[in-house]
Amino acid sequence: MTIFAVPVFDATVIFEGNELFKGQGSASMWAEKLAVELKSPVTVQKIGTGWVLCGTSDGVDCRWGIHGQRLKRLD
Repeated sequence: MTIFAVPVFDATVIFEGNELFKGQGSASMWAEKLAVELKSPVTVQKIGTGWVLCGTSDGVDCRWGIHGQRLKRLD
């Protein structure tokens, strides 16, 4: 099963219309899971009141938040 199909049950915040992770610890846990899926490093970054996952997918720099309890690419 792909990490993109796993529900995200952690607390979230809305910032500039995007649903983001509320805490750094939660975002870091999901960053580790996403890094395994992508086979490349994923970090977390504070954006406003929440946290996003940052990494590279198919050679493109990406940021991921949450949409409908699933990871969603924000870029």
